[in-house]
Amino acid sequence: MKKLISVGLGLLLLIPSAMAKTLTAAQDPWPPFVTADPERPGISVELVTAAMETQGYQVDFKNMPWARALDAVNKGNIDILPATWHTKDRTEFLHYSDAYMDNELTFIKRSGDDFQFSNLNDLEGKAVGVVRDYGYGDAFLSATNFEKPIANNLATNLKKLLASRIDLTLEDRIVAQSVMQKEGLDSNQFSFTDKSLSTNALHVTSGKANPDGRAIIDAYNQGLKAIKANGTFEKIVKKYGVD
Repeated sequence: MKKLISVGLGLLLLIPSAMAKTLTAAQDPWPPFVTADPERPGISVELVTAAMETQGYQVDFKNMPWARALDAVNKGNIDILPATWHTKDRTEFLHYSDAYMDNELTFIKRSGDDFQFSNLNDLEGKAVGVVRDYGYGDAFLSATNFEKPIANNLATNLKKLLASRIDLTLEDRIVAQSVMQKEGLDSNQFSFTDKSLSTNALHVTSGKANPDGRAIIDAYNQGLKAIKANGTFEKIVKKYGVD
């Protein structure tokens, strides 16, 4: 009888983990927020994993190009984008979580270039390299007084910048410096403008085509509060050297 009770208790202990729902998440490498290293998957990936765990969810994350990940979440084929900027167009098909961090989107130029940014008029006639389907803000994306050649990632734009194929590119400074290091690019060959284009809040998003999309985001918001209260949020952010 004792043996049967022990086996029964063991099965009961296994039930919660077996019943935990697995959510799929995807995004392109965007260090230090999203990386291709499964041991250090990035701030955003670790935060969403920890937050959702408090709500009884597991997160299965995979790297894929941003445009493909955005399309997959839009269609409900993947549940979550861990790190999304807000744009008006995206609100048509994405549920947004509460913001959890901010990115300062700053122009990157070749070292020695005296260009400084104050408003979009300063970009007149320039070629500003952008990443496909990134959310740079509606005013920037709709401006017509400068070119916006598209690349698949920041690393490509940085190399195009060094080759003088574009005049500028733009990204969060922390992200850009991480990409430079990963790609073996000398950061002294680049500099940043004093003024940024914008400060963009980071959100977790889920597609409106997903019947569980709203519930997933509500669960994340609750989980975010929980990991901020228990110290997990601060621990993860400090792990990646970001204040």
